[in-house]
Amino acid sequence: MYAVLKAFEGRAAATSGRGKDAVNEPMIRHWCEAMGDTDPAYTGPDAIAPPTMLQAWTMGGLSGHTDRSSAYDELFVLLDGAGYTSVVATDCEQEYLRPLRPGNRITFDAVIESVSPRKTTKLGTGHFVTTRMDVHADGELAGTHRFRILKYAPAPRASATTKATATATAAAAAEATAKAKALRPRPVVNRDNQGFWDGVQDHRLLIQRCASCAALRFPWLPGCNDCSSLEWDTVEASGAGTVFSYVVMHHPPFPAFDPPYAVAVVELAEGVRMVSNITGVPYDKVRIGMPVQLEFLRVDEELELPVFRRSEG
Repeated sequence: MYAVLKAFEGRAAATSGRGKDAVNEPMIRHWCEAMGDTDPAYTGPDAIAPPTMLQAWTMGGLSGHTDRSSAYDELFVLLDGAGYTSVVATDCEQEYLRPLRPGNRITFDAVIESVSPRKTTKLGTGHFVTTRMDVHADGELAGTHRFRILKYAPAPRASATTKATATATAAAAAEATAKAKALRPRPVVNRDNQGFWDGVQDHRLLIQRCASCAALRFPWLPGCNDCSSLEWDTVEASGAGTVFSYVVMHHPPFPAFDPPYAVAVVELAEGVRMVSNITGVPYDKVRIGMPVQLEFLRVDEELELPVFRRSEG
C-alpha cells in the first residue's frame, strides 16, 4: 500500500494556477486590521503585502479553482478506500523570497511533495501528506508554502467491556484528581516581559509606551513597531475595555480548565488589544462589543492572572 502512495510524490497537484485577484490594498488593509498589525510598511505609495499573506492570494474562495490536477483527488480516493477517511491539518511552513506589492499578478504551481509511512497518533493511524506550493509574482518566484495534513482512520472508541473495567477505578481517580488538581500552564517570563508580570503582581496592567514616538504596544516587545526605537516606558491601563473578538473553547480537554469557556481579544480603552478570559457571564452570552472591566484572578497559590469581567458599560 505504501509503495502505491509513495508513487504520488512529485506529481502535480496544481499547474499554472492563477490568483483570482492581483495583490491589492483593500485585502492588505483588511488583513492588517484583523491582525492588529500597524507596521507602516503595509501602507502608503510604497506599500508591500504582509509576508504571511502569501497563501491568501492563491485561495479559490467558495467557487474554488479549476486548475487543480487530478493527482490529489486520486490520492485521497486511495486513502479513503484504505479506511483513512478522516483528515486534519497539522502544520504549514512558508518561505519568503521577495515582497509582494499591489498590482502583482499571482500564479502558482503545487506538487505532492511527500507521503509518510503509516503513523500512529492519538487521533488514529494514517499517513501525513505534504503539498508544496510555489507562488510567483509577475512570473518571479516570490515564496513557497508547504501544507501538511494527516489522513487517518479514527482510533476506535473503548468497548463496553473496557468502559466497565475503567469504571472500577473511576471513583478513585476522581478523588485523586480532586486532591491534586492540575495547575494552569505557567507563563513564559523573560527579560522582555518581566515588567508586565511584575505589574500583575501589584495588580497593575502595564502597557509599553515608546519613549521616542509615544506609540503604545501590547504584548510587550523589545522595540517599537512604528519607529524601531528600543527605548520605552510604561503607562497603566485604566482596565476598561470591550470584546473585540472571541472563541469558545470546547476541545481539547485540559485538566486545569473546565470547558466550554470563552477566550477573547479585548480592546482596551487605550487602544491596544490583549487575549484573556471573560468572567462574570456564561460562555454563550459573550458578545463582540460587550463592555468589560479588568480584574485579577488568583488561579492557584503561585499564579494570578489579569482577566476581564462583564461590566455595565
